[in-house]
Amino acid sequence: MTPTNDVERTGGSEPEPLTVGLRVRIGQEEAHYGGRLVDGARILRLFGDLVTEVTIRSDGNEGLLAEYADIRFTAPVHPGDYIEATGRVVRSTKLRRFVELTARKVIAATGDGPSSAAVLPEPVTVCTARATTVVPRKTPAAKGGR
Repeated sequence: MTPTNDVERTGGSEPEPLTVGLRVRIGQEEAHYGGRLVDGARILRLFGDLVTEVTIRSDGNEGLLAEYADIRFTAPVHPGDYIEATGRVVRSTKLRRFVELTARKVIAATGDGPSSAAVLPEPVTVCTARATTVVPRKTPAAKGGR
């Protein structure tokens, strides 16, 4: 069975890095700037959801986003576009997960009509970034507590 874009893990001698993904349609209500552009904060919210899923899957805890780095917006996003975002753990320490993030447009609103859209022959990268998330230390249960 081929892995879906939700979570991808493959077999082998060394486990593949944890990769999570999601796909969303950008709604009409998200146009923020002239030319019906969607603000970059919308993509960063997707990245935040991916980083949260990474720490839930790897540590059973939502973790705390500590930092974004090297954020690059490379193409516009418009209402009606479908964005596929992925996060891949590239390094882990005891308390931190370092995640590479990419958002790609896979379907674009064409503007030919109020509901016209087209599947893109190749996805278009709209944003890349790196994130660091902190996982709380596990503390021993308090004595006499539940």
